[in-house]
Amino acid sequence: MPETPEVLWSPDPTATPRIASFATSVGIDPRDYDALWRWSVDEPDAFWQAVWRFFDVPGDGSPSRALADASMPGAVWFPDVRLNYAEAALRLPGRAHDDVVVVGRSQSRDDVRLTAAQLRDQVARARAGLVRAGVGRGDRVAAYAPNVPETLVLLLAAASLGAVFSSCAPEFGVQSVVDRWQQAEPVLVLAVDGYRYGAKTVERRAEVERIVEALPSVRTLVWLPYLDPDAPAPAGATTWDALLAEPGELAFERLPFDAPLYVLYSSGTTGLPKPIVHGHGGITVEHLKALGLQHDLGPDDVFLWFSTTGWMMWNLLVSGLLTGSTVLLWDGNPAHPGLDRLWRDAAELGVTYFGTSAPYLLQCRKQRLRPRDIVDTSTLRAVGSTGAPLPAEGFRWVYDAVGEHVHLQSVSGGTDVCSAFVGASPTVPVYTGEISCRSLGAAVEAYDEHARPVVGSLGELVITAPLPSMPVGFWGDADGSRYGAAYFEDIPGVWRHGDWITITERGTCTITGRSDATLNRGGVRLGTSEFYTVVESLPEVADSLVVHLEDTADDDRGDGAGTLLLFVTLTDPDGTDVDELRRTVARELRERLSPRHVPDELHVVRALPRTLSGKKLEVPVKKILRGVPVDEAATRGALEDPAALDDVAAIARER
Repeated sequence: MPETPEVLWSPDPTATPRIASFATSVGIDPRDYDALWRWSVDEPDAFWQAVWRFFDVPGDGSPSRALADASMPGAVWFPDVRLNYAEAALRLPGRAHDDVVVVGRSQSRDDVRLTAAQLRDQVARARAGLVRAGVGRGDRVAAYAPNVPETLVLLLAAASLGAVFSSCAPEFGVQSVVDRWQQAEPVLVLAVDGYRYGAKTVERRAEVERIVEALPSVRTLVWLPYLDPDAPAPAGATTWDALLAEPGELAFERLPFDAPLYVLYSSGTTGLPKPIVHGHGGITVEHLKALGLQHDLGPDDVFLWFSTTGWMMWNLLVSGLLTGSTVLLWDGNPAHPGLDRLWRDAAELGVTYFGTSAPYLLQCRKQRLRPRDIVDTSTLRAVGSTGAPLPAEGFRWVYDAVGEHVHLQSVSGGTDVCSAFVGASPTVPVYTGEISCRSLGAAVEAYDEHARPVVGSLGELVITAPLPSMPVGFWGDADGSRYGAAYFEDIPGVWRHGDWITITERGTCTITGRSDATLNRGGVRLGTSEFYTVVESLPEVADSLVVHLEDTADDDRGDGAGTLLLFVTLTDPDGTDVDELRRTVARELRERLSPRHVPDELHVVRALPRTLSGKKLEVPVKKILRGVPVDEAATRGALEDPAALDDVAAIARER
């Protein structure tokens, strides 16, 4: 039996988090998370009814039927109710009219603070402005704007009308935006003139003009002079101030549970991004469950999750309003002038829940940053991590450098459900290097190669029962064929997510990388995350990416092991002895993992391909090494650095 990892944090036996109150309300021991999870997946109708009642979701009709049809795809949720996400968000439970509920901190302008009354007033004004612009139910409204209060206000105003929202971060290039919005065909676009990323000024006027020219559906351009307050609006555009010029009624169109709320997009690295449609009801109840129960957010919290508007974590962040939390919208470069910037701002603004990406936490560790030595972290009760697996070293760094008192919540999910399948609960302990539990209502299993559930060994992450926030569908996919092929083609009736997962007997789990990027050496499956933990701990290595090329008929080795290739970028390209680095990498991987993990080839490249949300792209690299042209293997506009695959292509030609 494998050794049980160290417990780094344990629940306070005297505390009563919201999830404990919820468990008590349904007659389950509040200390028995496993029993609560098991009930939530075995009795989904009763569980989701209980979530609705516990949070007193505003709406019309009866929630007495939660799951009317459990088909996947095609589940039918709460067919007898009508609701509106914006109404639930602007209810702001536990908050007074003059409480600050939104804080916008930016490297482009001064802080913006909105009280509950001001937020509601701005949404009502924006709603009236949308109506004057001819926007109605079902129309699409888009924002080419950063993580600022105006983007949130537009989302809520559009939702209040029944219009459908979509956003792209302004660092997205023209083609990336057009690839997304040409599918949804927005009638109104909010756009900024530019932004500051640390000390760098980024103009966006020309990009906005090209985007609007490429989208004939756009009738109204709303101009937000974010970089330069005095910048004139483009010809024919209105301004944000003009949109909000007239007072309006704060009204809400109550809609069917599956009415479209917003369209999110997949990374689009190998074709057009998938336009994933999420519904008013699914997002409302899922985010209430995730934020109110799993994260224990409430009116006393200040919630930060560092994100851009091009990542689903922004949608989760702004849903903090559903729980009455103050949401901190932070825009800029978190490493300027140093990695301590985000921690300093969080302390200054009283953040209680600090969410970020695993790579950011690991970079803080690598630079030996200790937030507890720089700022007072005593008011910080939780740290959230997502976007990539957080290894054991990252867990230990949080408890050493941030504080023993914080609840580290490592979570994993996706844009596809706009939430987490697996994560944490204030009623379960945190084990080193492990995600604490499966999320309530999420019937997560690890399937072996025969589609059988396994415990204690690596398997495919699957969902065996519907979740309310599974997509309503893909925009324009009238017959559902594209949606079905994306998740249900391999195992009919079961959602295959594309990750490797190991579920332990304790109910904890680890994600070890994408299953379509499998490293299979001599029949042994290896996860990519453990490679990255070891290699990126070396001071010479800034970033890394590993792929495995299986043997083909042309390979002359004939040992069945294939070829393992490791690509790295260097912290000091001019001062690193690459031959010595190869020896160091081989030694560390052999000693810390196994001889199977030692790469056959190590290549130094200028940059590694990552999506705009920071995910590594092993599969396109593998395709290029197999001879697929770069522009067929990946969409350059979906990358942080469009030229990042050129070095890989050069290596492929040499090989």
